[in-house]
Amino acid sequence: MIKVLIVDDSAVVRQVLSKELSKAPDIEVVATAVDPFSARDKILRYQPDVMTLDIEMPRMDGLTFLRKIMQYHPIPTIIVSSLTPKGSQMCAEALDSGAIDVIAKPGGSYTIGDMSSILIDQIRAASTVSFEKIDNI
Repeated sequence: MIKVLIVDDSAVVRQVLSKELSKAPDIEVVATAVDPFSARDKILRYQPDVMTLDIEMPRMDGLTFLRKIMQYHPIPTIIVSSLTPKGSQMCAEALDSGAIDVIAKPGGSYTIGDMSSILIDQIRAASTVSFEKIDNI
């Protein structure tokens, strides 16, 4: 079972992602977090295999958190954001900061079903990545 942590400040997005990911028999959403500070605690508590992360959040943006978490407690991370279309500067920064992939949130003709199918495949791929962990987040 692949354990996933969803980090997004939108309750609706957390709920939709949880529902969509629960359709995959090999994926379990072990926790959700509203911001990076809550995410840090949940990473330590639940030890997820993969994290999905939004970019724009209160208290600390997703890219700053990604850089910090990759330094001290690396975890395969997929960015799920409306701010990161493929080829954008933000997308490049996310990948440079350690993200495994960047997936756009649904919009227009790109549906929740389209996104969740891609996300499930990327979570499965990301779960095979391993990082060396350093103590002290």
